[in-house]
Amino acid sequence: MADIKFDIIETFATLSETQKGWKKQLTLTSWGDRDPKYDIRYWSDDQTSMKKGVTFSLSELHALKDALNNMPELK
Repeated sequence: MADIKFDIIETFATLSETQKGWKKQLTLTSWGDRDPKYDIRYWSDDQTSMKKGVTFSLSELHALKDALNNMPELK
């Protein structure tokens, strides 16, 4: 499998951590020299390895924020 090139521009939050030290984090990450996107996934402690995650453009992140703000469970 080819190496995946990425650059974590900023880490905004750690949402959880597993017993093995993997951290689910919200980051701004550039994948393959493309424009950075917002990303939620598990990262190793040193942020050199990752697991599958989900990536959002800024407009998608705004839509997610609006959806979360409208959820009764979070009010």
